[in-house]
Amino acid sequence: MDTIKLYFRSMGMLLKSQLQYPASFFMQTLAQLVMEGGEMLAVILIVDRFGQLGHWMPGDLFFFFGMMSVTFYMTEIFGRGVTGNFPSLVRTGQLDTLLLRPRGVLTQVLCSAIDPRRITCIAVGVTALIIGSNMSQVQWTVLKALALAESILLGMLLVLGLFLIEAVFCIHSVKSVELVNAITYGGRSACQYPIDIFPRPLRVLFTVIAPFALTLHVPAAYILSKPLYGWPDWTAFVTPLAGAVLFGIMYLVFQKAMQFYRSTGS
Repeated sequence: MDTIKLYFRSMGMLLKSQLQYPASFFMQTLAQLVMEGGEMLAVILIVDRFGQLGHWMPGDLFFFFGMMSVTFYMTEIFGRGVTGNFPSLVRTGQLDTLLLRPRGVLTQVLCSAIDPRRITCIAVGVTALIIGSNMSQVQWTVLKALALAESILLGMLLVLGLFLIEAVFCIHSVKSVELVNAITYGGRSACQYPIDIFPRPLRVLFTVIAPFALTLHVPAAYILSKPLYGWPDWTAFVTPLAGAVLFGIMYLVFQKAMQFYRSTGS
C-alpha cells in the first residue's frame, strides 16, 4: 500500500513539474493529438475505400482502434519510466543510485517519469470507441462493460511487460534494441485492426508471443457480438489473463537480468 501511495505521489510531483512550462506542454500535447489523429484518419480512409475488412464493419474497426489506443497510451502515461528513462539510466550509470535505495528497482523506475501529453491520444481512442460502439449498435450490458475494463487493465500489463523486454536488453547491451520496437510499437500499429485479417505468421506472433489478440481482440469481438475464431463468449473473460501472465514472466526475467547488471558510470 505504501508503494502505491509513493507511486501516485511521485506522479503528482512529476506532473506538477511538467506543467511549469504550460506553453511547451500545450504544443507537445497538440503534436500528440495531430499524430494520433493521423492514425485514426488511416482507419477512416480504409473505411471509405473498402467499406469493410473481411466480416468486420466500419464501426468494428473504429472499436478495435479505440481499444488499442486507450490501452497503449494509458501504459505510456504511467509506464514512461520503463520505456523512456530506463535506457538512459543504464547508459549513464544512474541506475546505480536506485540499487542503494530500499525500494525495488522497477518501482523506482516507474516513479521516475510520466508522460501526460498522451492524454490527447487517449481522448482520440475514447472517441473512436464511442463512434465504433454507436456505429456497431453495441448493446451494452454489465458483462460487456466488465469485459472492456478487464481487457484494458490487463492489456496495460501486457504492454508494460513488452516494454520490460527492452529493459532486459538494455541491461546486457547498454543501449536499447530497436528490434524490440517491432513487437511493442509495431504491435500497436498492427493490432489496431482485427487479428484475423492478417496472414498466419502475424496471427501467431500477436496471439502467442505478444498476445494482443488474446488480451484485446477476443474481448472486443465479444462486445461486438462477433466472437473471434468462433470461440465461446466466456473466453473473453479468460484470454485477457495472458497479459498478466506475460507481465509476470517478464518481471521475473527482469529481476534475473538485474543480477548481471554492471555499472557503466564513472
